[in-house]
Amino acid sequence: MSDRLEILISAVNKAAEELPLKMKIETDAVIVNQVPDGSGADKDEMIVTQSGLCKVLTRHAKGVGLSRNMALDTATHELIHFGDDDIVYDEGYSQRIVDEFDKHPEADVLLFNVQAQPGRETYRNEDYARITWRNYGRYPAYAIAARRDKIIKAGVRYSLLFGGGAEFMNGEDSLFLHDCLKAGLCMYRTPVSLGHEEVGESTWFKGYTDRFFFDRGVLYHFLYGNFAKILGFRYLFKNKDVMCKDMGLVKSYKLLVKGVNHGRKLKTR
Repeated sequence: MSDRLEILISAVNKAAEELPLKMKIETDAVIVNQVPDGSGADKDEMIVTQSGLCKVLTRHAKGVGLSRNMALDTATHELIHFGDDDIVYDEGYSQRIVDEFDKHPEADVLLFNVQAQPGRETYRNEDYARITWRNYGRYPAYAIAARRDKIIKAGVRYSLLFGGGAEFMNGEDSLFLHDCLKAGLCMYRTPVSLGHEEVGESTWFKGYTDRFFFDRGVLYHFLYGNFAKILGFRYLFKNKDVMCKDMGLVKSYKLLVKGVNHGRKLKTR
């Protein structure tokens, strides 16, 4: 256990007091638990666990970006790691995070291996290397650990427009890392593993629907600006045998372009 590290957990309608044991958390933690309307008042609690103190913020406001920002604002430790309520950590993970930051003082943000459930894998780090504009877009929040003061000083926040409970589907993690790069933070991937994701139903993916392609277009506007349509077509063409199997490449791309154009009208994300 390290008193330098704090785990920031976004949960949705969970028994928050059970999460530290279920997730095998070894350090202090902040849990933001978003609950349904009509389930009582917002409240803040402090839970003492075998591994440390856990601050539990129960909120009715929805949105994973809002949840992660609230946890970040509440955190006080030197190092932070973003977690989800379906992650189970391996024994000794906390010391591995601390050791990796001590080993690499050049890193403001480190992206660790966490094994996703079968069928949802988007990345696997095989080496220690710099994260750039070419390779930042594959990482989920539960891969991200950072020096808290660097994130705060850079003013990087999670988008309130994207992710579970928000107006548009996933993409909030890519936007967060995009903004880390834009702010000049030094990010590296590492082959060090922390744990695994439990098997469960996706909270956002409901198939390759009209909304999937439209929301992807909105996201690509914020990620790539004037290159959004070109890179959007490249993305769809590369994955056309899976993503466009039912709808077809042409219709899928038209929906994505519609999303890009809509994103251009939005004032903020």
